[in-house]
Amino acid sequence: MKWCVILMCMVSALFWGCSNSDKSTSQDDSIVDVIPDDTLSVKDPVDIEDTLAKEEETPAGMFLMKAAGATVSLESMKVKFSYDFWISRSEVTCGEFNALMAPAIGLTIKCENDSLPVTDLTYYDAVLFANERGKSEGFDTAYTYLKKYLDSENHCVRLEGFEYLPEKKAIHLPTEAEWIFAANQDWNPQEKAWTADNSDYKLHPVCGKAKEGEICDIAGNALEWVNDWYGRLRDTTVTNFVGAPDGGSLGQRVVKGGSYRNQAALINTLSRGDVYTVTSVAREYYVGFRLAFGNIPNAVWMGDNGRIAVSKVTPLANATSVYSYTDTYKTKLVFRNDETGNLSYIDYSNGTLSVVEIVDTLEAYHPEISPDGERVAFCTKYEGVEGKSELYVRDLNEDGSNLVKLNVESAAIPRWRVLENGDTVIVYVTDAGVNKNEATFMSNSTWQVPFANGKFGTPQKLFDGAYHGGISDDNLLAVSGARLLRARVNDRDTIWYNGEQACNVSLSKDGEKQTLFLDFASATGKNYVGSKYSVHQNIFVADSTGKLIQSVASPTGFTFDHTEWVAVDRRLAVATLANGFGAHTGIVLVDMSDGSVVALAKGNELWHPNLWAYKNPAVTENKTLDKDSAGVYMDPEDALASYMMRNNMELLWRYRDSANVAILGSSRPLNGLSPQEFSSEFFAVNFSHVPNSIYSSRDYLDRYLFTHLKKLKYIVISLDIDFWYKTDGPESDNFFATTFYNYPGYVYDANHDYWKDGYPDGLLESTENAISMVEYDRYFGDRGRFMANECKSWGDTVEITLDSTYYDDKMYLIENSFEALESIIEKAKEHDVHVVGLIMPQNPKYKETGAFGRYGLRRSLAKTLIERIAQYETTYSNFTLLDENKMGEHDYTDEEALDFDHLCSAGAPKITSRVDSLLKTLK
Repeated sequence: MKWCVILMCMVSALFWGCSNSDKSTSQDDSIVDVIPDDTLSVKDPVDIEDTLAKEEETPAGMFLMKAAGATVSLESMKVKFSYDFWISRSEVTCGEFNALMAPAIGLTIKCENDSLPVTDLTYYDAVLFANERGKSEGFDTAYTYLKKYLDSENHCVRLEGFEYLPEKKAIHLPTEAEWIFAANQDWNPQEKAWTADNSDYKLHPVCGKAKEGEICDIAGNALEWVNDWYGRLRDTTVTNFVGAPDGGSLGQRVVKGGSYRNQAALINTLSRGDVYTVTSVAREYYVGFRLAFGNIPNAVWMGDNGRIAVSKVTPLANATSVYSYTDTYKTKLVFRNDETGNLSYIDYSNGTLSVVEIVDTLEAYHPEISPDGERVAFCTKYEGVEGKSELYVRDLNEDGSNLVKLNVESAAIPRWRVLENGDTVIVYVTDAGVNKNEATFMSNSTWQVPFANGKFGTPQKLFDGAYHGGISDDNLLAVSGARLLRARVNDRDTIWYNGEQACNVSLSKDGEKQTLFLDFASATGKNYVGSKYSVHQNIFVADSTGKLIQSVASPTGFTFDHTEWVAVDRRLAVATLANGFGAHTGIVLVDMSDGSVVALAKGNELWHPNLWAYKNPAVTENKTLDKDSAGVYMDPEDALASYMMRNNMELLWRYRDSANVAILGSSRPLNGLSPQEFSSEFFAVNFSHVPNSIYSSRDYLDRYLFTHLKKLKYIVISLDIDFWYKTDGPESDNFFATTFYNYPGYVYDANHDYWKDGYPDGLLESTENAISMVEYDRYFGDRGRFMANECKSWGDTVEITLDSTYYDDKMYLIENSFEALESIIEKAKEHDVHVVGLIMPQNPKYKETGAFGRYGLRRSLAKTLIERIAQYETTYSNFTLLDENKMGEHDYTDEEALDFDHLCSAGAPKITSRVDSLLKTLK
């Protein structure tokens, strides 16, 4: 483990020498030493009531939790503790946070006073503070990373190679289980918490509701980040649980405890989320954190597949880093996790990187991704081992679906090819054993078999000899390793490299016919390098005649293994790195043009990496678009809001010549209106997004939709009057006034006046090829409606997260929203477009309260606003109001609801049909 960590830090330094600069103050700040120290023991426990922990090796202001032997519930899961830990009495305050983070990374959070919980920060801000707090008191650090990324305000928005090390006795965010154990000591949100019932909808100084010696504000005040990724919980018992191994492709985090915005009756210890999806870079003015201290022995992770693991594979280089080498975000890495025997993969087109393991009982070696990136071929024996091998192809997804087997006696080491006629085939050999004996080698053979529509065709023998290292496009060169570097040149078999040992042979797929291989510190290699070296210490490259033309040395303390070319324009190879004990602890990308090495992943035993990268001809051939800017509308590991807008941009460019109905607004129409269920005369696209305001809908229309939707005739916009408290400015929920200029794609569009002179060819393809969130992609219909909204109910109680009297002295906010609505209607009229203002249904129980809906607004005021909106039907001939809420007197049932203010998939057809019927009358 120590060798692996040294490598990753060293490799990172090599890589980042040519990357975008980090805003960190020094390299020491951004590359944290993660070599484990001797484990420190936990002191004998003391009662929580006794005192704040004062041991010399314990941070100040923390209580000891005597958890060893205890069990807590996380929904259906039981978590047992074998250890004790400490937890801070209060949430971290603004004063504490700013005192450390301002000098560390230049981050200062604005607060009314220093005693308030610090909020409006990312998860990464919180873990960086935990590290800084630990260092300030002489403790180890729990979190490691290779590089940090800061935004314009110095908030941390990404930690490349991020990892939590539970074995460290260090300050960290409490795990979800630790948080629940501490909360259970004195859970009383009705009497000891700042909630919507008593907070006046604002933060309060910490511990204002607690007595001396009590943990405070664990319910209410600020919602709290905890340590864990948000994974699926199972009906099982796990000891020392630390969450999911990564965020999956959704990248969700767990938050706990409710806030001053939530009613006490709705706050509980089991709730794990917020109104919107919570990612590591999400920031909310009501989300803060507290700290824990200690180490977690024998920590256990559990992924969505229910598999329990005591170790994990960690992605290191992020999608942008890999893009800088492959020139495409559509890049995938597949490899064998030799600890489990399963294939695993990383999809770099996804905003949040995760390691997906395909759980199976099959042995899986030498995986190779298909030319379209959708499937993976593999075999059940590996190079140098003789005997029968089976060859399979399966979909490259979490389920490894559509598994098919090649029905031959033996097939090993598959390699995909696309023939001149366009057919896709797989080349394989009948045996991949040691090739030293001529007769044995020639008794085996090389074949190819067509693969189309998920099925194998009829195998065809190519020639005698097990040439498993690859075949050139013109079929004039084939190579093989596993003791000797054999080649078939112009139909003649020969031996290269002076007959000395070689293995891990790979023929390039760029037409240059260059052979990559490893050797065994042979005389030929030493003579070429000019010095002695150890086995597999150098990658060698031979030209089409077998002449050595290059060698690249491995990082100090490591050797290469499992080398393979990457099929891209640049000369890239992928390999594993073995430490001094022979463990394959890392996967690296090797730039053969300069010998630099980039760390892709680390784990305990990783084998046979294969890296696939897609090149879109429309992007490659279009020289007028900037490939680094065009269509890049989000960052890796970005907030859900940015992804939704990125998805909207792809929808815009795809349907710019088809759409005649544009749906805009919040998560309410995003969940409730289904474009596919409109009548055939309407081609609707749902451009709704979260968080939303009427200002962001206005700006999206002005900058993009009015210009590029050539057939646009109708706009359906949700009038969410209960959050017309939002403003239009740099701190608002208007995407186009806040984060818009953080992304190259939008800036590129703005610099070209949003393409008002004409859509540039290739922009859609550039957008498709850019970073996305793959898991969310499958939740959206072809034209935008969110599909992951299973039906639950309106709920037995209602949630009100803003005081219904909030607007009493802020009517200017209402007036500003009306001005934005009028602007939309007037601009639409100029384009001969009709606007339908839609008020979406909410929980009918709101009519039993003083609030209009989830975000407050006095009911009497709401009625007045709706009447005023209705008058626009007279003022503007191109405006119609459709009120589907009817002040709670609607007919949408519990069976048609997702939650307090969203319809589910059963309710969507009803409201969609009503909008559809209205549009027909407007024709």
